[in-house]
Amino acid sequence: MRSKNVIFIPFKLLLGLFRLSRKHLLLLLIILGLSLGGYGYEVKIARPALLYQGAPQARDAKNIDTWFRILRNHGFILGYSDLRGNPLWVEYALISVEENTPSLKRPNHFETDWRSINRVSHESYQQTRNERSRTNAYDRGHMAPNYAMSHLYGREGQADSFLMTNITPQKPKLNQQLWQRLEETEIKHFAKLFGKVWVITGPVFSGTVERLHSDWMVEIPDAFYKIYITEAAPGKPSIALAFLMPQTVNGKEPLAQFVTSIDNIEAQTGLDFFAELDDRIEAALEAAVLPQPWDLQALVVIHKSAGDRHSDSP
Repeated sequence: MRSKNVIFIPFKLLLGLFRLSRKHLLLLLIILGLSLGGYGYEVKIARPALLYQGAPQARDAKNIDTWFRILRNHGFILGYSDLRGNPLWVEYALISVEENTPSLKRPNHFETDWRSINRVSHESYQQTRNERSRTNAYDRGHMAPNYAMSHLYGREGQADSFLMTNITPQKPKLNQQLWQRLEETEIKHFAKLFGKVWVITGPVFSGTVERLHSDWMVEIPDAFYKIYITEAAPGKPSIALAFLMPQTVNGKEPLAQFVTSIDNIEAQTGLDFFAELDDRIEAALEAAVLPQPWDLQALVVIHKSAGDRHSDSP
């Protein structure tokens, strides 16, 4: 009788373990299925809805300076470099905003993005009074702009635009003057002109690596780019316009002074834009410098009506 119990107990134990493993396996399969489904939705549906002709890609996959992780937000999407503490590219779509659209109160604090590895914070840009008075002072520069995100995508869009993964160091004269004028132009002029415009923007790094004194995880860009492109329609191909602005601007220059080609921006960033376009169309679009359809002459009137004293006549 004793020998039977000895045999029976291990059998029951093994049976219990087998049943337990089956339960855990089922749970594991459920979790795996949900994860794959969520990833499939993210890659096939959610991300493409915020991109035009594919996500920007690194031209040289071996160059770690161009590595990024894609982060999706309300109203915009970006490729974030934890190595540089900067978004390498940010993309969003603009449509015209009615003049009487109410504005949301601007947040007074930027937030650390829980998805970032380097944990850049609002305090990462804190500078002493002496630093602010010298030429090495930097603003927290939005890539997806607060005005557009708040007006088009509400409080959630605005909140996401204040995540530090959307922020990069900009000189005050660039951030508060020239860049601000360009942000105003894109939503009040370009979006009205074409109905809908896609925007890709980000920093350019060249030469010696320089980082914020207050946080060495944040690299300081030498310049910034913005690319605008319209959606193609039957009998109406896409047109594009690109700007490249150095940190050294005085802020009073006309926007037309900084028009460039997408090819030039690709060469300086190491990124490939609009990879899903037909190669022949992409080559022609990215080599061209054609500001005429964007009616930059009209910006003189726009900025005067907004109380901007800076001229945008070529």
